[in-house]
Amino acid sequence: MTDRTTSWPDRLADLANEHGIVGASLAVLHRGEIVVEAAAGVTNLATGVEVTTETLFQIGSITKVWVATMVMALVDEGVLDLDAPVVSMLPALRLKTDELTAGVTIRHLLTHTSGIDGDLFIDTGRGDDCVEKYVALLADAAVVHPLGATMSYCNAGYILLGRVLEVVTGVQWDELMRERLFRPLGLTHTVTLPEEALLFRTAAGHESQHGEPLKVVPRWSLMRSTGPAGLICSTPREVLTFAKLHLDGGTTAEGIKILSPESVAAMQRRQVELPDHYRATGWGLGWMLDEWDGTPVVGHNGATIGQNAFLSILPEHGLAICLVTNGGDMRTFRGAVFGEIARELAGVTMKAAPMPAAEPPPFDPADFVGVYEKAGTRIEIVDNEGVLSAVFTSTGELADLSPDPEICEMRPLGPDAFVIQWPGEAGWMPMTFYQLPDGTSCLYCSVRSIPKVG
Repeated sequence: MTDRTTSWPDRLADLANEHGIVGASLAVLHRGEIVVEAAAGVTNLATGVEVTTETLFQIGSITKVWVATMVMALVDEGVLDLDAPVVSMLPALRLKTDELTAGVTIRHLLTHTSGIDGDLFIDTGRGDDCVEKYVALLADAAVVHPLGATMSYCNAGYILLGRVLEVVTGVQWDELMRERLFRPLGLTHTVTLPEEALLFRTAAGHESQHGEPLKVVPRWSLMRSTGPAGLICSTPREVLTFAKLHLDGGTTAEGIKILSPESVAAMQRRQVELPDHYRATGWGLGWMLDEWDGTPVVGHNGATIGQNAFLSILPEHGLAICLVTNGGDMRTFRGAVFGEIARELAGVTMKAAPMPAAEPPPFDPADFVGVYEKAGTRIEIVDNEGVLSAVFTSTGELADLSPDPEICEMRPLGPDAFVIQWPGEAGWMPMTFYQLPDGTSCLYCSVRSIPKVG
């Protein structure tokens, strides 16, 4: 096995350059110790400030595992019950249907099986009551599938969990994270608010529209109301301090017990199957579950405005990897970095990304043509003489970030499945067509179930 721990600063810079990455920071935990820390590129193309290993990046939806950890800590304390209806804790809660209001549980929210249309982004202000105000608007959120019928990634569900945490503890979400996680873990470079991030060297996101050069995004972060779904900012080292908690049975390095070993194990246990296994094989209580070379992997990714974060843990090997980036071909870059580290430190081959089928299966375009829509996204599948394309149009409050539709040619992957290449990226993204038990036709894309509406 090649020892790359001393050469990774150079290697990360080489890979970042190869994949057009603006800036990146990497940390690797192995057998209880940080064995790699490296940084490359700049925090902001407009300023040229270099990325260091102490630069803060947005970790996006990796935040959800921190929220799930807090939920499970309260389960350990007997404050929460995974299968209790959420309305029993939030009596004023109203969702789209009476059945959903009465039936949705904490477990549904943790596993993304509630059916609430999850990408409803609404700015409810900068006050400490922003999560409470957001939850009050969920009565108008659409339902994309019946309760428990499938798994569809749900930001709204985690914001709702954040409100549950506020109500049962009496502590506002941002302060609860500081009080119950950041401080006990000894974190000094992990925050939830932009005014806190400004105290550090902090990365800005970069995006490209229609093949144009990367440029700084016009908006640094999502609205504060989305905090429990994805607003933590941190460094790879501190994300791995959190990951180590889950490798060490729920106890910090200083001996502070945050979770029971039973809750740590429950979070990593499969709760739900996915409609396809291209991105993951299943979902636990907060964690995304997968396998590399037959080896179990738990983890989560995060995507915000022009920034991406990736966390993968191989519990059998005591290995955890965190990579954060702020622009460029980020997913392919992640595959190159994680693939090398997994081989070197665990002897494991990372799961290959989906590719177009070498021998495309026959298909009838008419089976897939139509309009699929959920909050934030409208996808039209069109047939051009037997070649399918997906036309993505952003809607809702974030539509101004991508004002023009993106058109991606669809290449056959397997029965009822295709892959597309997002502009500016070399990797392929899977799209699977399937039906719910009630016969509703859906498109599964970015681990979201998107119903056919026309």
